[in-house]
Amino acid sequence: MAEAVTSIAQPYDFRVDVAQDDIDFMGHVNNASYLKWVQAAVISHWQHLAPVEAVAQHLWVALKHEITYRRPAFLDDDVVATVLLEKVQGARAFYETVIRRGGEVLAEVKSSWCCVDAETLKPARVAKDVIDRFFVKGE
Repeated sequence: MAEAVTSIAQPYDFRVDVAQDDIDFMGHVNNASYLKWVQAAVISHWQHLAPVEAVAQHLWVALKHEITYRRPAFLDDDVVATVLLEKVQGARAFYETVIRRGGEVLAEVKSSWCCVDAETLKPARVAKDVIDRFFVKGE
Protein backbone atom coordinates (compact mmCIF):
# COMPACT_ATOMS: atom_id res chain seq x y z
CA MET A 1 0.00 0.00 0.00
CA ALA A 2 1.47 3.37 -1.04
CA GLU A 3 1.89 6.07 1.59
CA ALA A 4 0.07 9.34 1.08
CA VAL A 5 2.33 12.23 0.21
CA THR A 6 1.26 15.66 1.37
CA SER A 7 2.45 19.03 0.23
CA ILE A 8 3.56 21.59 2.79
CA ALA A 9 3.70 25.28 1.94
CA GLN A 10 7.16 26.81 1.94
CA PRO A 11 7.14 29.80 4.31
CA TYR A 12 8.57 32.98 2.86
CA ASP A 13 9.85 35.76 5.11
CA PHE A 14 9.56 39.32 3.87
CA ARG A 15 11.28 42.09 5.85
CA VAL A 16 9.10 45.13 6.36
CA ASP A 17 10.53 48.63 6.54
CA VAL A 18 8.39 50.62 8.99
CA ALA A 19 8.58 54.16 7.60
CA GLN A 20 7.55 57.50 9.06
CA ASP A 21 4.57 57.70 6.70
CA ASP A 22 3.25 54.41 8.19
CA ILE A 23 2.76 56.13 11.56
CA ASP A 24 -0.67 57.58 12.34
CA PHE A 25 -1.95 60.21 14.76
CA MET A 26 -1.81 57.67 17.62
CA GLY A 27 1.93 57.14 17.23
CA HIS A 28 1.81 53.61 15.83
CA VAL A 29 1.51 52.01 12.42
CA ASN A 30 -1.76 52.81 10.69
CA ASN A 31 -3.92 49.78 9.93
CA ALA A 32 -3.81 50.54 6.20
CA SER A 33 -0.04 49.99 6.18
CA TYR A 34 -0.52 46.33 7.07
CA LEU A 35 -2.46 45.90 3.84
CA LYS A 36 0.38 47.53 1.88
CA TRP A 37 2.86 45.17 3.56
CA VAL A 38 0.79 42.08 2.77
CA GLN A 39 0.56 43.06 -0.89
CA ALA A 40 4.32 43.62 -1.10
CA ALA A 41 5.04 40.34 0.73
CA VAL A 42 2.75 38.20 -1.45
CA ILE A 43 4.09 39.69 -4.69
CA SER A 44 7.68 39.23 -3.47
CA HIS A 45 6.87 35.61 -2.57
CA TRP A 46 5.58 35.03 -6.12
CA GLN A 47 8.61 36.71 -7.70
CA HIS A 48 11.01 34.76 -5.47
CA LEU A 49 9.65 31.25 -6.07
CA ALA A 50 8.06 31.34 -9.53
CA PRO A 51 10.21 30.97 -12.66
CA VAL A 52 11.07 34.21 -14.47
CA GLU A 53 8.81 33.32 -17.42
CA ALA A 54 5.79 32.79 -15.14
CA VAL A 55 6.45 36.09 -13.35
CA ALA A 56 6.53 37.87 -16.73
CA GLN A 57 3.30 36.18 -17.92
CA HIS A 58 1.16 36.57 -14.79
CA LEU A 59 0.05 39.36 -12.48
CA TRP A 60 -1.80 39.05 -9.18
CA VAL A 61 -4.82 41.08 -8.15
CA ALA A 62 -6.07 41.06 -4.56
CA LEU A 63 -9.71 40.01 -4.19
CA LYS A 64 -10.18 39.92 -0.43
CA HIS A 65 -8.25 40.52 2.79
CA GLU A 66 -9.31 39.61 6.29
CA ILE A 67 -6.97 41.15 8.86
CA THR A 68 -6.90 40.39 12.56
CA TYR A 69 -4.84 43.00 14.40
CA ARG A 70 -3.12 41.68 17.55
CA ARG A 71 -0.58 44.33 18.63
CA PRO A 72 0.55 47.75 17.38
CA ALA A 73 3.80 48.27 15.48
CA PHE A 74 5.98 51.35 15.85
CA LEU A 75 8.56 53.29 13.86
CA ASP A 76 11.85 51.41 13.46
CA ASP A 77 10.40 48.09 14.70
CA ASP A 78 12.00 44.99 13.17
CA VAL A 79 8.94 43.55 11.40
CA VAL A 80 8.73 40.40 9.27
CA ALA A 81 5.75 39.19 7.23
CA THR A 82 5.74 35.41 6.79
CA VAL A 83 3.75 34.33 3.74
CA LEU A 84 2.23 30.89 3.14
CA LEU A 85 0.37 29.89 0.00
CA GLU A 86 -2.45 27.74 1.37
CA LYS A 87 -3.94 26.53 -1.92
CA VAL A 88 -4.61 27.35 -5.54
CA GLN A 89 -8.01 26.75 -7.16
CA GLY A 90 -8.25 27.64 -10.83
CA ALA A 91 -7.01 31.23 -11.18
CA ARG A 92 -7.41 31.94 -7.45
CA ALA A 93 -4.77 31.65 -4.75
CA PHE A 94 -5.37 31.70 -1.01
CA TYR A 95 -2.68 33.04 1.29
CA GLU A 96 -2.03 33.35 4.99
CA THR A 97 0.39 36.07 6.09
CA VAL A 98 1.53 36.51 9.68
CA ILE A 99 3.20 39.81 10.57
CA ARG A 100 5.57 39.62 13.56
CA ARG A 101 7.94 41.70 15.61
CA GLY A 102 10.31 39.14 17.08
CA GLY A 103 8.12 36.50 18.73
CA GLU A 104 5.06 38.77 18.91
CA VAL A 105 2.28 38.38 16.36
CA LEU A 106 1.17 41.84 15.25
CA ALA A 107 -1.41 40.77 12.67
CA GLU A 108 -2.76 37.71 10.90
CA VAL A 109 -4.07 38.08 7.37
CA LYS A 110 -6.09 35.71 5.21
CA SER A 111 -6.26 36.86 1.61
CA SER A 112 -7.41 35.66 -1.77
CA TRP A 113 -5.90 36.70 -5.07
CA CYS A 114 -6.71 36.26 -8.75
CA CYS A 115 -4.01 35.46 -11.27
CA VAL A 116 -4.39 37.40 -14.51
CA ASP A 117 -2.61 37.13 -17.83
CA ALA A 118 -0.15 40.04 -18.09
CA GLU A 119 -1.23 40.85 -21.66
CA THR A 120 -4.99 40.27 -21.68
CA LEU A 121 -5.62 41.03 -17.99
CA LYS A 122 -8.09 38.12 -17.96
CA PRO A 123 -8.04 35.44 -15.25
CA ALA A 124 -5.40 32.80 -15.94
CA ARG A 125 -4.51 29.48 -14.37
CA VAL A 126 -0.96 28.87 -13.23
CA ALA A 127 0.69 25.66 -14.44
CA LYS A 128 0.91 22.85 -11.87
CA ASP A 129 4.71 22.68 -12.11
CA VAL A 130 4.85 26.38 -11.17
CA ILE A 131 2.46 25.91 -8.23
CA ASP A 132 4.52 22.93 -7.04
CA ARG A 133 7.50 25.27 -6.48
CA PHE A 134 5.61 26.83 -3.56
CA PHE A 135 5.28 23.53 -1.69
CA VAL A 136 7.62 20.83 -0.39
CA LYS A 137 6.63 17.18 -0.31
CA GLY A 138 6.06 15.76 3.16
CA GLU A 139 4.78 12.45 4.45
